[in-house]
Amino acid sequence: MRLIAYSRHHFPLQPLLRPSVISRPIFPSSFTRFYSLKMKLGTHSGTFHADEALAIYLLRLLPKYKHSTLLRSRDPALLETCDLVVDVGGKYDRVKWFDHHQRGFEETFSPGKTTKLSSAGLVYKHFGPDIIANATDLKGEEAELIYQRVYENFIEAIDANDNGISAYPSDIRPSFKNDLSIMSVVDSYNPSWNEDYSNLDSRFEKASGFIGNIFLEKLKYYAEAWIPARTLVEDAFSTRFNIHSSGKVIKFDRSLPWKQHLLSLPGAEDILYVLYPDGPRFLSKKLLPEEWRGLRDDELSRKSKIDGCIFVHANGFTGGVETWDGAVKMVDIAVRA
Repeated sequence: MRLIAYSRHHFPLQPLLRPSVISRPIFPSSFTRFYSLKMKLGTHSGTFHADEALAIYLLRLLPKYKHSTLLRSRDPALLETCDLVVDVGGKYDRVKWFDHHQRGFEETFSPGKTTKLSSAGLVYKHFGPDIIANATDLKGEEAELIYQRVYENFIEAIDANDNGISAYPSDIRPSFKNDLSIMSVVDSYNPSWNEDYSNLDSRFEKASGFIGNIFLEKLKYYAEAWIPARTLVEDAFSTRFNIHSSGKVIKFDRSLPWKQHLLSLPGAEDILYVLYPDGPRFLSKKLLPEEWRGLRDDELSRKSKIDGCIFVHANGFTGGVETWDGAVKMVDIAVRA
């Protein structure tokens, strides 16, 4: 078995699946279909962006709007005929109008956030809890965690992009050009300058489906993988003294998303190493001993006096060994160093 010593600064991507969390049809009622056929959503015409494409998709995840029609126009009289309008109209009233372009608009997701909302963030802020409740079996604190997590790790970037907010200071020059963001892919659904613009509405629907499916995958991951990992992290933390007498080492029997769950626990700041079978690399809170760094296999085993060593990274932030006992010995020496 290959084991890696991990620190509290790593966020692994291996999911711990728990099927059947999203187990019931999101829109089961034939009555809902009949009712929502009467609803009409509105957004602006012309070329489109990721924020309104996602906003429309999010609304259609609600039974009330699932089978709604869509009007794309900038005509105020026509938009008045809609039941709910996003990204156009110059108004935000929390009921029908969800635009963010008007002077004086400074709405954010929560008091601690500084990113101004786009139409996607506005719709998610007001309807996100209902979307999560309708699509998952989560309630209470778990549902709130998902609500916050999906915004921070998906929708906030769309808000920032649409409002021209960079994730980095303007004086930092990127080392390469990134044209692979979700927002740029949505933009590519618009016709090129020399293509026919008569099918913009159908292109919008395709773009909305594209970004909406990514949203659903994010929601599924957090509901089915991230939340279930929480209990395992709590259990591992409560038994950490069984792994090492210092209480500074925590062990998982499988790869799972542990970082945010661990950091939310009182006392987690004392954890120096996390052990679990194989997985991605990490940044270490306390580096492994300098004399081990860059060594592998038998040479590392001789130097450390630990059988079955595989490697220690040249920078000392990660190491591998064949057995749990070897991993515990490795971190025991590191903790005491």
